[in-house]
Amino acid sequence: MTTEKARQRRIGSGFGALSTADDVLDGVDLSGRTALVTGGYSGLGLEITRALARAGAHVVVPARRPRVAEDALRGTDRVEVRAMDLADQDSVKHFAERFLATHPTLDILVNNAGVMACPEARVGPGGAWESHFAINHLGHFALVNRLYPALSRGTAARVVSVASSGHFLSDIRWTDPHFDAGYDRWLAYAQSKTANALFAVHLDSLGAAGSGPRAFSVHPGSILTPLQRHIPREEQIAQGWMSADGTPAQGFKTPAQGAATAVWAATSPLLDARGGAYCQDCDVAEPALTDDMLTGGVKPWATDPDAAALLWRLSAELTGCGDEFGRLGP
Repeated sequence: MTTEKARQRRIGSGFGALSTADDVLDGVDLSGRTALVTGGYSGLGLEITRALARAGAHVVVPARRPRVAEDALRGTDRVEVRAMDLADQDSVKHFAERFLATHPTLDILVNNAGVMACPEARVGPGGAWESHFAINHLGHFALVNRLYPALSRGTAARVVSVASSGHFLSDIRWTDPHFDAGYDRWLAYAQSKTANALFAVHLDSLGAAGSGPRAFSVHPGSILTPLQRHIPREEQIAQGWMSADGTPAQGFKTPAQGAATAVWAATSPLLDARGGAYCQDCDVAEPALTDDMLTGGVKPWATDPDAAALLWRLSAELTGCGDEFGRLGP
């Protein structure tokens, strides 16, 4: 079994920060494969969906706004839009039931949808769950668990969770994950991105022990997309993300470049023995030696297998998923 330390070492993929999703998939034939991309109709998700479809995959796009998704994906072949709201566990359950009734296998699942630095909002049972944690993590946790039968029958199935260097700002807040003691929008986002990475660590350990999927998390890089819709333009300029005329700052990627690492993690044979890895710039990320999020890398709290198992237990308790198929859950 790959150790935590050995897992996070660059492998020399031949691609880099400027590679696009199409570059990564050049020569890759996904004909006959089924993929699912949450948030696959906007920003990075739209680029991921289009790239996978161009490579031959049939791509299912769950969407909170199906009509908007259909408009965005009009003209893209081999794409199917279905209604689902990650903030609503019943919606996730119903989507999964319908999916399993019509798609016996699932080969690629990209957990891409999410919210960032949004105003405080409560969802879930009794409105008890903080929205970043609920949407970015718990919604995807339930989705993957409910689709596990299809993933276990997929061809070398992979689950890729879109995390972020935002995880630098916060470990899991074990004593107050829902910010009952006071809300901070950036720490809420950061915690959810740490959760995305830890989810991949534990899911992969379960898949590697049986016939389940291998799992990875990815930092796509700095990209301006609709994800930043809750952040005022003035704040984005003050942060140095863009100039006054809206031009992205130097070092920011295009959406096509930002989508590349997720697509690479979903398809590259170089990762066959690196399950659970946190990736960036189309390679495995090195441990972060500084607090510079632009340099990237991964903090130890986002790759700790004990923390990953603890988060799995917490998530299973909250969602009622996780032990549903026997192999799942510590």
